[in-house]
Amino acid sequence: MIDLHVHTNVSDNSMSIREVLNLAKEEGITDLAITDHDTTLGLNEALHLGKEIGVGIIPGIEISAFDYRRNSRAHILGLFVKPEHPSLKQLCDHLVQSRNEASYEMVSRINEAGYTIPWEDVQKYRGRTGVYKQHIMHALMDKGYCDRIYGDLYKKLFRRGDNAKNSGIAYVPLIYVSVAEAIKAVIEAGGIPVLAHPGQFNNFAAIDEWVELGLKGIEVFHPKNDEEDRRQAMAYAQKYQLLITGGSDFHGLYGESPIELGCKELDHVEWISALEKKRTELVMNV
Repeated sequence: MIDLHVHTNVSDNSMSIREVLNLAKEEGITDLAITDHDTTLGLNEALHLGKEIGVGIIPGIEISAFDYRRNSRAHILGLFVKPEHPSLKQLCDHLVQSRNEASYEMVSRINEAGYTIPWEDVQKYRGRTGVYKQHIMHALMDKGYCDRIYGDLYKKLFRRGDNAKNSGIAYVPLIYVSVAEAIKAVIEAGGIPVLAHPGQFNNFAAIDEWVELGLKGIEVFHPKNDEEDRRQAMAYAQKYQLLITGGSDFHGLYGESPIELGCKELDHVEWISALEKKRTELVMNV
């Protein structure tokens, strides 16, 4: 079994790289794509540990992007990227810094709203690239303000609202990179750009355009893709001969719902064959 979409505590998983790989080994997973948000910081460590533990590592990234034509978010996975490639680092470093600044502002607003949550308490849980909302919620759980990460308090604090209206009391918007920039950076880093969970952000209307920009794959199998999402994703995969991928989007304790590692729907042999074909096409077109 394989899994092409997994996070670690380098970004917003509660588990370390070693813990994730040990769990993968226990679950019988042979190949795992580490796709932390907006960073490749942990990839070299993951590649080293993968050899030690006996799990094949696919170096990846998940870039938090935005479709500015349609005013919606989009996540672009990069599979087989080169760790710390300048194109990815240049694109993502500013976003990582902005997220940390936004998180600090969120904590300030939460305290102003009457909660007691020192920044130092949040820092105990921060990922290796900074603080995410999950880390803030973990600190609030410690204080007894809630009993889970995603619940009524999360919505009260971080609800996005409609067009910045009716947003949560601690919601701070981020300025994301464009989808075009994300796809370009992945290709420059030697990777395969894949549209992640298209059903979550309803990205289907943009796929024709993004294929022209170099999109080479689509995540058909994902916990947030329902049956109709999968059908549409598969139709686009067949229309453009896109690489079909799938993954758990595993976040450990910080996931929105309990998720097991692994993507049972993907055929390992077929995927490897398709991957080699896409990689050859990518190299020829660069």
